[in-house]
Amino acid sequence: MSSEWIRQDVRELPPSGIRAFFEQCADDKDLIQLGVGEPDFRVPESVRKACISALNRGETGYSSNAGLPELRREIAGYLSAGLGLHYDPSAEIIVTTGSSEALDIALRTIISPGDEVIIPSPGYVAYAPMVTLSGGSVIPVEVKGEEGFKLTAEALRRSITPRTKALIVNYPNNPTGAVMTRRDWEPIAKLAAKHNLIVISDEVYAELTYSGRHYSIASLPGMKERTIVISGFSKAFAMTGWRVGYSCASGELSSAMLKIHQYTAMCAPVPGQIAAFESLRSGLEAKDRMKAAFDARRTLFVEGLNAIGLACHMPDGAFYTFPSVAGTGLTSEQFALRLLSEAGVAVVPGSVFGPGGEGHVRCSYAASSGQLAEALRRIGRFMASLSSGGHAFRYPAEPGAGGNREETGARVVTVGT
Repeated sequence: MSSEWIRQDVRELPPSGIRAFFEQCADDKDLIQLGVGEPDFRVPESVRKACISALNRGETGYSSNAGLPELRREIAGYLSAGLGLHYDPSAEIIVTTGSSEALDIALRTIISPGDEVIIPSPGYVAYAPMVTLSGGSVIPVEVKGEEGFKLTAEALRRSITPRTKALIVNYPNNPTGAVMTRRDWEPIAKLAAKHNLIVISDEVYAELTYSGRHYSIASLPGMKERTIVISGFSKAFAMTGWRVGYSCASGELSSAMLKIHQYTAMCAPVPGQIAAFESLRSGLEAKDRMKAAFDARRTLFVEGLNAIGLACHMPDGAFYTFPSVAGTGLTSEQFALRLLSEAGVAVVPGSVFGPGGEGHVRCSYAASSGQLAEALRRIGRFMASLSSGGHAFRYPAEPGAGGNREETGARVVTVGT
């Protein structure tokens, strides 16, 4: 009976493929978790102390709907100095409950029933469901590995129709690690202007760009007024559980988005906002050390994957690899399930990231170097078993593997915990 009360689109909505794999193995202590994009670094002590001090002072009430004014000013200065993006903190920045809420209120602000939203595929699993829940129609456009998983103007042009309202882009990209240069963005910006498209640019991995600098499409001439930039503190600042994100858009768009934010989240958690403010004031060096550690792990892991027969391009951003499993004869889901059960390594099948992801799996190198090395050992033995036609080993932990320790640059990580 209760199912009759549930909207049809919600009934048909698939659960998150990433979280489904995570839940399968959440209690397995011997498992190596490469499936969830969560940094293994601890938030710097200065940030934790600032939050604790605020709690002790009783700063646990509501903030302004748009967020603490001092945090919005700090975000504006940070974006201006580091990314060349200039926003009025009093009218163009909203602090949200994670970047996911920013995406949600952006879509609910601009999408009407029947509007089409173009999403590059493979792409982050939440985009298509959020578009659907906003009443829009998803138009996937495949980005190809041989083109570096970048969105091209030609592919975008073929997908635009009179009903196209918006384009969602995410660079550095989850799941591929691809980045877009200014030259890559220029023809995309021209098409957006020509067809009057709104661009939602998810830049939560902007700081994790390893080759050159990050370019936002909003920084191109004429694009600020038609772009909603979304970011947050979860990835580059290792603050996944603090749930602090933000949106940046023109005053008119931000004012409309703020109305939805007021009636849903009210405001982002104040302790998290205080911690985010302190991260921008005193946590930038820790952020840079974490980025350097990810860069080293990136090289280690990609070289290892290629050496054991999983072809993998070198990602230029984020903290994911997207190796091909096409040569194994298994689908991406079959490969991920067998790797999980037979080798004790959790990865995410590429199919959950849209039609362009099949034939790949996503591996996060946000784990420690010790865990990555052990993962490569297990994956290598699994691959050998596939080529011999046998069954892979059941994953006994290496003697002493749970006690290895590694200095990551921000804290000491105990491998296996």
